[in-house]
Amino acid sequence: MNENWLVGIDLGGTTVKLAFVSACGEVQHKWEIPTDKSGETVTTSIAKAIDSKLNEIGKPKQILKWIGMGAPGPVDTETGIVYKTTNMGWENYPLKEHLEAEIGLPVVIENDANLAALGEMWKGAGDGAKDLILVTLGTGVGGGIIVNGEVVHGKNGAGGEIGHICSVTEGGAPCNCGRSGCIETIASATGIVRIAEETIVASDCTTSLEKNTCLTARDIFKAAEQNDPVALKVVEYVTHHLGIVLASLASSLNPSKILIGGGVSKAGEFLRSKVEKSFEKHVFPRAGEAVDIVIASLGNDAGVIGGAWIAKNAWLKNKSE
Repeated sequence: MNENWLVGIDLGGTTVKLAFVSACGEVQHKWEIPTDKSGETVTTSIAKAIDSKLNEIGKPKQILKWIGMGAPGPVDTETGIVYKTTNMGWENYPLKEHLEAEIGLPVVIENDANLAALGEMWKGAGDGAKDLILVTLGTGVGGGIIVNGEVVHGKNGAGGEIGHICSVTEGGAPCNCGRSGCIETIASATGIVRIAEETIVASDCTTSLEKNTCLTARDIFKAAEQNDPVALKVVEYVTHHLGIVLASLASSLNPSKILIGGGVSKAGEFLRSKVEKSFEKHVFPRAGEAVDIVIASLGNDAGVIGGAWIAKNAWLKNKSE
């Protein structure tokens, strides 16, 4: 029986995650390599890593049918051009063209958060739902929106930029996008810590958070679960705003699932239930009835599985033409 594998690649700021995935979505092998932050040798490193892994496991290159890769920032999915990736200094970078030249396999490129949403739809907490929203709470806030099984890209690739929905219209914290008050400044790990530090200074309450010399979002949620008054105030504020943003999206898109992923989502049910409480207060009732809010389940594998999904679709489409 002939094996057909897809390659899923998730380009991150620190590591590049790679996986060989079967056509039915089962991860066969997964591994990581360091990211070249200059961006100059990324495609060369990926090509070498794939060849090296094939040699290690004793498989021929012919087993690999297509590559699906996620990159941060807006992407032209038709041409595979990454418009801008600050971390690696790319601007209008022809990622698809370079990777295909290096490895000799066809490639399809997508935004990394969109890939994570597709991965969760296919093999994760999306559970096959064709209308879903994924919001990822990490260093920043990312997102992917899927309508009728297709990623929402928008006119110029900026669809699904959930992190840059404005939630604080006056006096909000500055955001990396150049505006202020975006939900990224509130619900990201860095935003949560900033809000906590400001709340500690302004509060008269005793708080265990003062003992932390290097405060993290995890510390804040852990303290909130133990009824620390300052931590609870921070978490209530964060989940209030995130609930409003997600309610607005649901009222517009009427999804069946909203998934919460990223490092902050490790707070689990404590986070989910508080977001849901705010969501229910602000969502259009009929849209709210249709939605399940759940914690994403694939973790760091979501991007590579999503990469395999778009690779599979591109491969099958090419076969049928």
